[in-house]
Amino acid sequence: MTKLSVNINKIATLRNARGGNVPDLLKVATDIQNFGGQGITIHPRPDERHIRYKDARDLKAIVTTEYNIEGNPQHNFIDLVIECKPDQVTLVPDAIGAITSSAGWDTIKNQAYLTEVIQEFQRNGIRTSIFVDPVLEMIEGAKKTGTDRIELYTEAFAHEYALGNKNGIDPYMKAAELANQLGLGINAGHDLSLDNIQFFKQNIPGLLEVSIGHALIAEALYLGLDNVVNMYLNKLK
Repeated sequence: MTKLSVNINKIATLRNARGGNVPDLLKVATDIQNFGGQGITIHPRPDERHIRYKDARDLKAIVTTEYNIEGNPQHNFIDLVIECKPDQVTLVPDAIGAITSSAGWDTIKNQAYLTEVIQEFQRNGIRTSIFVDPVLEMIEGAKKTGTDRIELYTEAFAHEYALGNKNGIDPYMKAAELANQLGLGINAGHDLSLDNIQFFKQNIPGLLEVSIGHALIAEALYLGLDNVVNMYLNKLK
């Protein structure tokens, strides 16, 4: 079964819109785990416009499943991750001020930099994952960095699937096949939803984990958080 890690950035966005502590981020994380969620993902950004660095520290005592911290490995982020020691760190090449992630790493151009950062996290006992597009050269480049896993950036798949083009899965299948051959673990995320998750999972060999936030929280507004978490779990079997 592919694990479901729920990204709770949108809960923090809602909380921050009014100040105070409603909704309670820590309670939501606890509830998601009680509902069956197998991980909690956060993506703190330098401006702390949703997840704050304090949230990352506070969640360490709350997350009893798998704790995944995503972000661009700048100095403050590296220090935060080493302090929190999550189960996994996912490296994402976000530009400062970006609304959301928009591309994977160029693992060839950034190979030396990524290798150095990955080694630092691994020395601290933290599993590493690199956000990548489904491009074979980028998968090969990821392997050379020494990363434990890759996270396939799935926006292009989700866009094509919504248009009725199921062939949009093809680059991801080829990328997954190569990753499996190279001994890289496979995660995936971005724009995955209840509509497309089952098809994606069924066609990606060796898919270990998906990280889903925006769609899941939006769906929960209509269907309820407990219900939605379990709907994803059923589709990921």
